[in-house]
Amino acid sequence: MDFSKFLADDFDVKGWVNGAFKVVQKDAPGKTDAHASTLVMKLQLFIQEVNNSIEESSSQALQNMPRVLRDIEALKQEASFLKDQMILVKEDIKKFEQDTVQSMQVLVEIDQVKSRMQLAAEALQEADKWSTLSADIEETFKTQDVAVISGKLTAMQGSLVMLVDTPDYSEKCVQLEALKNRLEALTSTQIVSTFNSLATDQAKLFVRVFTEMDRMPQLLAYYYKCHKAQLLSVWESICQSDAPLKQQLSEFYDTLLSTWHTQLQWSSQVFKNPCEVLTVLMIQTLGAMVPTIPDCIAGALKRYTGDCRVDVLLELHQTAANFSRSLEAAMQPQLSECNLLKVAELVSCVYSPYKTYQMQYGELEETNLLIQLSAVPLERGEVLDCVLELTHSVQKVFGLAAAAVDRCVKFTDGLGVCGLIKALRALFSKYVSDFSVTLQSIRKKYKLEDTPTSEVFTEDWTAFQNSVRIIATCGELLRQCGYKYALFIQLSLLELLHFTLIISLLHYNYMINIFKNNIKLVYNILMSLIKIILTIKYIMYMCMCVNLSGIISVLAVGDDVPELENTADYWLGSIARATMQTYCDVILQLPELSPHATKQLFLQLFYFYFCLHLLIL
Repeated sequence: MDFSKFLADDFDVKGWVNGAFKVVQKDAPGKTDAHASTLVMKLQLFIQEVNNSIEESSSQALQNMPRVLRDIEALKQEASFLKDQMILVKEDIKKFEQDTVQSMQVLVEIDQVKSRMQLAAEALQEADKWSTLSADIEETFKTQDVAVISGKLTAMQGSLVMLVDTPDYSEKCVQLEALKNRLEALTSTQIVSTFNSLATDQAKLFVRVFTEMDRMPQLLAYYYKCHKAQLLSVWESICQSDAPLKQQLSEFYDTLLSTWHTQLQWSSQVFKNPCEVLTVLMIQTLGAMVPTIPDCIAGALKRYTGDCRVDVLLELHQTAANFSRSLEAAMQPQLSECNLLKVAELVSCVYSPYKTYQMQYGELEETNLLIQLSAVPLERGEVLDCVLELTHSVQKVFGLAAAAVDRCVKFTDGLGVCGLIKALRALFSKYVSDFSVTLQSIRKKYKLEDTPTSEVFTEDWTAFQNSVRIIATCGELLRQCGYKYALFIQLSLLELLHFTLIISLLHYNYMINIFKNNIKLVYNILMSLIKIILTIKYIMYMCMCVNLSGIISVLAVGDDVPELENTADYWLGSIARATMQTYCDVILQLPELSPHATKQLFLQLFYFYFCLHLLIL
């Protein structure tokens, strides 16, 4: 029997018993009781063996306990002895330090003397080395080997660092600088040739030589001078062409951008910071252009009138903006390596030619808008032409304003908004003034200042149609002003509203005179009623054909008038109420009515009310 399962942590009694009987049921199904007795006996024997083992182990532990206690006591005594020995050693070390402190101080001083002597020896060696190098430098220059000469000068520069405290240090510095200048003069022709031909290996040699001599700025000056001269010669040839300035600038900016891509690939193999080097090259090139970009812009603007100057400036500025965006895209991969101060300086060089004009944007835009407004005619010989011009002028003027806003955003990035406001105020003030003058002219042509009498009054439906168109134009103008540009034309808006009110009231009286004249001239009330209804239907048709939404407040009679969906209903309501009042006044003037006439008048009034009700609804 395997008793190892009893030692498991997850021992299951039921599982073990079931497993033991499962084997018996397979082998001998009828001997379950006998197997159980045998299994119990084996377990009892196993328990007895375990008990005997435990008793034996306990007995051995009791016998060994005195010996263990003796060993522990001996270990305790040894630990106490070791502690005493450690205390004695510590006292000995402390005493030794006190006795040898003076000796250690002497050793430290000796070490310092040794170090100073070594420094003095090195200084003497460097002095001797300086003397040797100074004596051999002339022979070295005769070889014209740049690498060898550079090595000598670098060694002399290292020796000079050790001789900083010598009396003739300043003289040695002057001598070394003279030798560096001599080497630079010797290699200047080769440097220029190297940068012009883009010889990579030779350029790397010069970079190493000038870096060792601490003269890298001088080498970069040669690089800037070579490529700047090439770019400036391109600009001079471009300026000699008859192309417009925009095309010239675009071509030169393309050359600069192409130079950036070409030189960046080459400079990355030669210089440590190629992006910064090329940024400085662009700055120096833009600053050395002859003629300068501001002079070119000023010359170009002289060839244009005031209404074209803003557009010309905008085109030129857009050219610079396109170049700036393209250059930014080219810099983006190496932006982390660029000197942001130099990049900001380059951006300033690109946009600085337009700064003066951006400061004058308000004046330029005002001149431009007023000139363009003068090309929008309002006064014509015929009344119908005047009315049509007034109608078309609204969209034209607000188109000019929208274009001005767009130019302000593109040319000044919105910073010229103060000048834009001033220009728009001037635009709308001039337009409203011209609009008012034209309205006065139309009133004089129609003689609307004089109220006609019934004897001389004649119906003129063409005048009425033109009047409705003018009112619709005023309404559209007021609506546009209130929607976008009310801030710019507050005073002009009040003036225009005043003229609109006058025109509306005059034409309102004009319609009432038509009704009065019809009623007085037609003795048959029924015929008069039919004519009035047809007239109102015609008015409704005219009102539906025009936009009167801008002057709802002008057409509304009072606060008790309900809000209507169609703005033309305000006009019709006013006409209908005035018609009823006029019609009632005429009826009250009748001296007498027969019973038959009374009945007929009642039916006509009912029909009249029904028709007006349908019109208002």
